[in-house]
Amino acid sequence: MKETYENLLLNKLEHSKYGWHICCDLKLVSRLIGLQLGCTKYCCFLCEWDRRAKTLHYLKRDWPQRKSLKVGGKNVQHPALTEWHKILLPPLHIKLGLMKIFVNAMDRTGSAFKYLAEKFSRLSEAKIKEGVFVGPQILKLFRHDMFNNLLQDDEKKSLGRVSSDVS
Repeated sequence: MKETYENLLLNKLEHSKYGWHICCDLKLVSRLIGLQLGCTKYCCFLCEWDRRAKTLHYLKRDWPQRKSLKVGGKNVQHPALTEWHKILLPPLHIKLGLMKIFVNAMDRTGSAFKYLAEKFSRLSEAKIKEGVFVGPQILKLFRHDMFNNLLQDDEKKSLGRVSSDVS
């Protein structure tokens, strides 16, 4: 059965009647909130981050919070099946997503990116370029001081917590 808004069984479970929270990945969050899937302009369910504003990525930190999920506006296709504050995101999905974004933003000709390719020689070049890693690989990477020393200043800043440990 294809995952579609209409096929979700959540509305039949009466989860809100029992006060249940939902733990799911970002794709299902979009379905539950009623957002359009795919390459949309406003794909975040929490804020009005503009995916197409490439010049502002990594520069603008504060995007306006979504005030409503009105059908027809800001890529909302369907009425929400649950309130967004009832949705829990698994920490591993967040880590993997952030790692993918970080690797995509890295300088491909830099020494840190070359270190990635050497460190994970069993991964295909395509997976490294796309930042496709699993949890243990991420932990292994951040435990190596060598990797942290190879990062450029802007890359260290984007890592947040890791950059404060390096400094």
